[in-house]
Amino acid sequence: MKALVTGGAGFIGSHIVDALLERGDEVVVLDDLNTGFRHNVDERARLIIGSVADEYVVRDAVDGCRVVFHQAAHKAVLRSIERPLPTDAVNTHGTLTMLQGALDAGVERFVHASSSSIYGGSAPLPTREDAGATPRSPYAVSKLAAEHYCRVYAELHGLETVALRYFNVYGPRQRPDATYAAVIPLFVEALLTGRAPEVHGDGLQSRDFTYISDVVDANLAAADAPAAACAGRAYNIAGGASWALLDILRTLGDLLHVEPQPKFVDARPGDVRHSRADPSSAARDLGFRCRVDLEDGLRRTVDWLRSLHN
Repeated sequence: MKALVTGGAGFIGSHIVDALLERGDEVVVLDDLNTGFRHNVDERARLIIGSVADEYVVRDAVDGCRVVFHQAAHKAVLRSIERPLPTDAVNTHGTLTMLQGALDAGVERFVHASSSSIYGGSAPLPTREDAGATPRSPYAVSKLAAEHYCRVYAELHGLETVALRYFNVYGPRQRPDATYAAVIPLFVEALLTGRAPEVHGDGLQSRDFTYISDVVDANLAAADAPAAACAGRAYNIAGGASWALLDILRTLGDLLHVEPQPKFVDARPGDVRHSRADPSSAARDLGFRCRVDLEDGLRRTVDWLRSLHN
């Protein structure tokens, strides 16, 4: 099978590339290297440097592909608040450009990376896919708009689209030195270097954390599931458990044999208070369930981040 992975030089996309190559697929990567890294891309994959919003670049990238794994996005909530126009250009217009390019090229399956942020924290917990969406940031709005485009292309044109709503993905290659780094690598880096980890708000906000290998498995399952079961639909990708940030910090302290001394700072605008998924639809339609528990995932993440200091 020939597959395209947009954002394939980034954290999630590069792991999907590795899994596809491991099973013998031909892989094309489309990435503008704005936040991704060339060294993340296995040399067996063809790397095209360009934007998902450029229809001419997209046309070249999708040629001959059976499946598109659309991971490219401006991902940070805070960045979307500070700079909403670039976020919309990539996440909304870029997704539409990819969908049209995939349709024109005869792609069969389009797996789209969406986000739990579309719920906006107002849905009941655990949250099902049919809960109301109340996005609280331009990033979340752009992800919801992209989901609607996926559904419309499935309904109007028969393109088999599947949207995956990721819940707080973490693991190796998620870097603490990124401009808008995620909380787990930031916590680990602070503890490794003897600094006080910054906790936004009171630290009692909770998240459903999902290890990277489970997200990869979800993408592969979404690419292979029967169209009658999943085309045009969106699925929560998470384990269905919720952890407070202070609990995460304590667990990381235990793994690193240090006593965290957090520094509490202002809450981030646009962040939701609590998040927890109902993952049963993905289990039913995609045959997917998370397999890596939090402590094991954190241990693997700590080992990788520690290796960067060696």
